[in-house]
Amino acid sequence: MMIVVLLIGTFCTVLNQTILATANPTIMDAFNINTATVQWLTTGFMLVNGIIIPISAWLSTRFNTKWLYVSAMTVFFVGTVIAYVSPNFGWLLTGRLIQAVGVGVTMPLLQTIMLSIFPPERRGTAMGLAGIVIGLAPAIGPTLSGWVIDTWTWRDLFGMIIPVLVLVLIGALIFMRPVLPTKKESISVLSVILSTIGFGSLLYGFSSVGNDGWGSAKVIGFLAVGVIFVGIFVYQQLHMEKPFLEFRVYRSIPFAVSAILSSVSMMAMVGAEMIIPLYLQIVKGMSAFHSGLTLLAGALMMGVMSPITGRAVDRYGARRLSIMGMLLLTIGSVPFIWITKDTPTAYIVLLYGVRMFGIAMAMMPATTVGMNALPVHLIGHGTAVNNTQRQIASSVGTAILTSVLTNVTTSHKPAHHLLTSNPLQYKDSYINATLTGYHAAFIIAALFCVGALITAFFMKNRGQASDYPAETQSTKVGDNQ
Repeated sequence: MMIVVLLIGTFCTVLNQTILATANPTIMDAFNINTATVQWLTTGFMLVNGIIIPISAWLSTRFNTKWLYVSAMTVFFVGTVIAYVSPNFGWLLTGRLIQAVGVGVTMPLLQTIMLSIFPPERRGTAMGLAGIVIGLAPAIGPTLSGWVIDTWTWRDLFGMIIPVLVLVLIGALIFMRPVLPTKKESISVLSVILSTIGFGSLLYGFSSVGNDGWGSAKVIGFLAVGVIFVGIFVYQQLHMEKPFLEFRVYRSIPFAVSAILSSVSMMAMVGAEMIIPLYLQIVKGMSAFHSGLTLLAGALMMGVMSPITGRAVDRYGARRLSIMGMLLLTIGSVPFIWITKDTPTAYIVLLYGVRMFGIAMAMMPATTVGMNALPVHLIGHGTAVNNTQRQIASSVGTAILTSVLTNVTTSHKPAHHLLTSNPLQYKDSYINATLTGYHAAFIIAALFCVGALITAFFMKNRGQASDYPAETQSTKVGDNQ
């Protein structure tokens, strides 16, 4: 019952990462705001989420698991209610930022708990269940959003979650247990400041690329500040006796390989989830709801396959699963390079389903092997590091694909005077320019997939805590004792 509560509650929180995907135009009309303003509902959410995730490792070792989860879900509940009743955009944004705090704690906490309460030989199954939440919830967000917007109002995107959250909070009070060991450690304020500025600047810089371009002073400035502060933060953590976030987890080769594989997979998945709906709406003329519906089969495929591949990794190991998964991801991505305005929608559904099948076969099994390669006392740190890396990878992937799509499309646009002299030719040339942009973006996405496929060959079949360097492991155990 504790696991059921964890899965349902965290599903609700992670769903909110993408639930406004198709609701922005409606919200713009409701509050009379422009595109740049409404984007803060997503950008701000992602920023706060990315800042909180690194802190989650310290929170999970400092506070009782039960009350940490109850507190995080309560914070998320408060943010959801504020968003639901918000009288203006300021209140709606405040609710979203409060929600992001809860998500930043519950998502890594779910993985840490699942990895801690299951023995290594059953962690594949555990992470398969977690994969339903982490993979399926964001994937169905755009479809659910389109359906709710078409049927009811944007407020119902938040209102429908509130009764479920009440039940989750009651269930957490009854069934949650303090399953993770805790120790009284003060938090380094300097570490929090460095982490916040560093990761926050990186995420904001990458999220601004789509609108401002790579040459923008704002983008370059934020990325430079992010790189500098993250570098200082990592250096500081490596020289602390009790680090705020343990980057020494990368000394485990299986963990490092699995982190790279899951991050590249996330780049391929998130980037395509953004590009494909744009193609369906702009080129094929679909509504937001129907473009989201086209991706629903692939999302459900991932939800169905995650627990199955989780059990498979316990039985057969992760290496072959990861290689096969990345091969399917590549096979499902390459044909997008040649799509046209006449490409059948069923073909898009099939290819997207193949991609999601591949990701389900690779991402969570790889994560399981990486976490198994860490000693138990480092699992919380490993989860936080892995989730932070994936969050940044998602932003990087989206930024790269958006900039490629925009730049290539712009460079191939027909001359503006053609709009008045020959409108039909202008429209045809504009569609061709747009398709050229999508082809270029999908070439980059396919290259991400090939990179992930190559990385999969370096995967170990099973990770063990003994894979962690002995001198580092014994040192840290001694510190804990």
